[in-house]
Amino acid sequence: MPDDKFVVLGLITTKQPKLESAVELNQRITEASRFVPMDRLGLSPQCGFSSSIVGNRISAADQKQKLELVVRVARDLW
Repeated sequence: MPDDKFVVLGLITTKQPKLESAVELNQRITEASRFVPMDRLGLSPQCGFSSSIVGNRISAADQKQKLELVVRVARDLW
């Protein structure tokens, strides 16, 4: 990985309402940091919440929870 590149890990699914585990996300990010320094890593959903013309079967409340999870995990790790 070139030193001037930043890696965003799309570890939050936008296709299913089930909320990911913060512990598991922390573990996966820590694992990635073995290859890319933490200051060059980021966390995000895998793609948009409406990645097709009909959208995904995930409520606005579930989407909000997932985005709040991204913020919570990022604050804990960075």
